[in-house]
Amino acid sequence: MMNEQNRKMELLGNAPIPRALLSLGLPTMTGMLINALYNLADTWFAGWLGTDQMGAVTVAFPLGQMVVGLGLLFGNGAAAYLSRLLGRGDKDTADKTASTAVYGSVLTGAVFICCALIFLKPVLGRLGALESVMPYALSYGRIYVACSIFNVFNVAMNNIVSSEGAAKMAMWALVAGAGLNLVLDPVFIYGLNLGVSGAALATAFSQMVSTAIYLRYIFRKKSVFHFRLRDCRFSGEILWEIMKIGVPTLLFQVLTSLSIGMVNSGAREYGASALAAMGPVTKMMSMGTLVVFGFLKGFQPIAGFSYGAKRFDRLYEAIKISLLWSTAFCVLFGSGAALFATRIMSLFTRDDGEMIEIGAAALRACGLSFFFIGFYTVYSFLFLVMGRAKEGCFLGACRQGICFLPAIWLLPARWGLKGVIYAQPAADVMAAVIAGFMALSLHRRLKAFGQREEEHRFC
Repeated sequence: MMNEQNRKMELLGNAPIPRALLSLGLPTMTGMLINALYNLADTWFAGWLGTDQMGAVTVAFPLGQMVVGLGLLFGNGAAAYLSRLLGRGDKDTADKTASTAVYGSVLTGAVFICCALIFLKPVLGRLGALESVMPYALSYGRIYVACSIFNVFNVAMNNIVSSEGAAKMAMWALVAGAGLNLVLDPVFIYGLNLGVSGAALATAFSQMVSTAIYLRYIFRKKSVFHFRLRDCRFSGEILWEIMKIGVPTLLFQVLTSLSIGMVNSGAREYGASALAAMGPVTKMMSMGTLVVFGFLKGFQPIAGFSYGAKRFDRLYEAIKISLLWSTAFCVLFGSGAALFATRIMSLFTRDDGEMIEIGAAALRACGLSFFFIGFYTVYSFLFLVMGRAKEGCFLGACRQGICFLPAIWLLPARWGLKGVIYAQPAADVMAAVIAGFMALSLHRRLKAFGQREEEHRFC
């Protein structure tokens, strides 16, 4: 076990940056891609049931993502701090932080889920469910939301495990759940004739499998950290370190969920086909975003470790390579979505031509604006891992909040359905511009800080 832990520390602190990024980023990216594919599979299988069933999965999706945000609140918040603690060699505080994050995420998630189930019908209505969609949305949502407690734990563990450099383990936990979901979806939906409830059950069983894999990892003591109840410390210092990074991450996730809900609500005004069209578009673009996030999960511990150890040359190299690679992927993915938009949308319906036309227009617009997501995400992550909570919170809120809200309020009022379609792309471009200005300021500060450290070292 000690050799494995030493290998992880070597990877974070001394391995060449390209190899470290690939070793840490590719497994997580692969896992998240497969995870996104099984979310897309729910939409695909539900789409063949009918437009209303597709609408049900579409309106429930943002609620599930909001629940997942609680896992990110504790998991991502702890991960940034844990990377810095490992860089400093403070193992005792790292154990306490990891334990607090895991137990805190499950407790908070359980409370939120109970409240969500009590008010499920009005919440789904606010998220865009039409009267014809509501029965299916309730059938899907009750199971999907209740069982998302497993996903809260999985997301928290995914971030914590990634922070210690065990990216392959995090990948296999995601891959196992995703693979099972792809098998169970057609069995439950069509074989057992459970309809949209079958899609939710398939997702639930898949999340349970991922949970079992993480528990096995904990109990076999393969982690750098110890997850003990007695180490759980809801102290001011640990909570502050978790929350100052976790709250911006949660805010980002909540705003993402709300933005999806607002797009759904805006599309609902133009009929069931417009509402259903937003589902595949959202899942497709979420898939691309999750790939970027997954890859940059490899960047996150390297940046945090390097910053904590004051290895600024290594930090600069990680930023440069991450920007190059993530932007290249975004351009390729966005171009593919734009060029093959009609063909992609036709996979999700039997004969709803209106849904295909609306969805293809939205997918083209979102594909082109996706070019900027890699640049934006690198700096969103960077501010957080450096512990700069205010800047990280502001930048995290830009794309789906500060820039999106004016767009979704103003554009539909002027251009109708086209305004709904172009609201998110417009927000993407504005957020990238803001990130550019903030990046220039950050690099000036990093340069000055690095110079002070060099002067101190030679004194």
